[in-house]
Amino acid sequence: MKKYLYLLIGASLALGACDDALDTTNYTQKNTGTFPTNLTDAQQMLTGIYANLNQAISTPQTSFYYLSMLASDDNLGGGGSNDGLMQAMDLLTNYGYDMTESFWQVRYEGVGRANAFIESLDNCQDVSEADHDKLLGEALFLRAFFYYELASQYGSIPLMTTLEAEDKPQATAAETWGQILQDLKNACDLLPDQRTDAAQAGHVDKYAAEAMLGRAWLFYTGMYCNGEELADLTSTTYNPLTEVTLPDGSTLTKQQVIDYIDDCVNNSGYSLVTSDFRNLWAYTNRCTVEDFPYTQGQGLSWVENDNATNPEALFMIKFNKQGTYVGSGDGYPGMSNQYALHFGVRGGQNYANTFPFGQGWGAGPVAPNLVADWEAAEPNDPRRAASIYDVDDLPNYERGAGGWNDYMQETGYFNMKSAPISCRNTDSESFPGMDYLPSFEFLMYGASNWQYSVTLDFGNIHDLVLIRFADVLLMQSELEEDATGMNRVRARVGLPPVSYSLEALQNERRWELAFEGVRWNDIRRWHIAAAALEKQQNVDILINDAIPTQNVPQNGGYAQRYNETAGFLKIPESQVSLSEHLEQNPGWGSNADYTGWRQ
Repeated sequence: MKKYLYLLIGASLALGACDDALDTTNYTQKNTGTFPTNLTDAQQMLTGIYANLNQAISTPQTSFYYLSMLASDDNLGGGGSNDGLMQAMDLLTNYGYDMTESFWQVRYEGVGRANAFIESLDNCQDVSEADHDKLLGEALFLRAFFYYELASQYGSIPLMTTLEAEDKPQATAAETWGQILQDLKNACDLLPDQRTDAAQAGHVDKYAAEAMLGRAWLFYTGMYCNGEELADLTSTTYNPLTEVTLPDGSTLTKQQVIDYIDDCVNNSGYSLVTSDFRNLWAYTNRCTVEDFPYTQGQGLSWVENDNATNPEALFMIKFNKQGTYVGSGDGYPGMSNQYALHFGVRGGQNYANTFPFGQGWGAGPVAPNLVADWEAAEPNDPRRAASIYDVDDLPNYERGAGGWNDYMQETGYFNMKSAPISCRNTDSESFPGMDYLPSFEFLMYGASNWQYSVTLDFGNIHDLVLIRFADVLLMQSELEEDATGMNRVRARVGLPPVSYSLEALQNERRWELAFEGVRWNDIRRWHIAAAALEKQQNVDILINDAIPTQNVPQNGGYAQRYNETAGFLKIPESQVSLSEHLEQNPGWGSNADYTGWRQ
């Protein structure tokens, strides 16, 4: 009988037992026959499901969040000449036999853990009804989130909701998304009417489930409104579905989803950070803010200073100081914010040159078409300067310093929201011989346990916020076709109210949520992706030793590649070859191979 990694179950604890597709060793010595048996066991097992969020970030370049950034029309691929995967993500092309297999494996391991938990929770003898419902609701949310990312990245995928190990055929989109919506609706109904408290930061609550239900509903009912065939998905016709049949035979309607979103807006206690939009982003942290000319002297204060709670963050991934390379100590890279590392200004030079930004691999340079569109549509929007930085405004920046001069698709624009943030060194005893530290978090959270030799790699530990309250307000406006929520978001940054239209809503989501991993699925579900992506073609870029050129078409160009794939990536070939049922997605023949930048 064939076995597949996506069918294996990390039965209980935070780290799974799977190194390859045939490894079924139970390293934890616990299984669903003996574990869990009580509330403590159940909480440990749930922690193992949450840990899957960080596991995927150990190889961020294969993840859906990474794809969501680089494949959208707001970012190019970037990196250096050896970072072909970054450029391939942007271009919707293939880079290797198993381009994103680690993400496929990790997320299916997460599904396995969730399935094990859901099936075994009733074995616990001392779990109250309230605790049972809360634990089950969280597990259902996480399983739905894992499938949301898998289905968004790969399209038609195997759907497992039990522990039965079998080589299953790919489910239809209706089956997969029906299960996602079912899980999220059940999570909304099971989780208590209260926010997650500070002691459980990082755990999801009822309102996160309601927000995620809105996000999944909007994507599925928009993306698949014309059907499931490639021509349906790439059609420019947009007429969203208004009801969906769930696996339990019930019908989920648009009005029900609106009711859940209204509950989140009206009763959750989450709120917009109204003091200043910039306080949402780590460059306003107390160790950096007064040394950065853009923010100094303005009374700005990061909402997460000293582990404070962000009132706008409904769902986030938490990090800590234990990040290490795989196989080193007890940690792994995903314990630190590896997205910040990847999206950092390309490194290799003195940190004084790039301050207040740390450095990294240079992935995802901001596309000039976004800057042009934003300036034309909303010239007075302060969020543009709060979100995008021109490296030419850094007084000491030296492009290509330190030997990192093999740039690809560099535009000079970098996103400030998820960038690594540095600071002046005011603790020379703990960090001798350094004028600047790669990350402000070294000062803010102390020197203990930092990996000094790899500070660039693991120094960023600020939260990755996946759903903000502003997003919920914009979902409310879109679902109700009413500008109230949208205008609350605009008022926060001093912009005048507007009347509701789909175009106004689309713009507002693009500006407010820029570089937060939502734009890719937005343009796909609105059926505007091909046209939006085409605007990246022929924009000005730099390559290699700052050679000016244009972002010329590769492998047929953005629109062609989107219309050939609907934005779904290649299923890892190793998984296809092992299975008797998996069929490769359309558009991934030899003409899709990225072999390096071609002028």
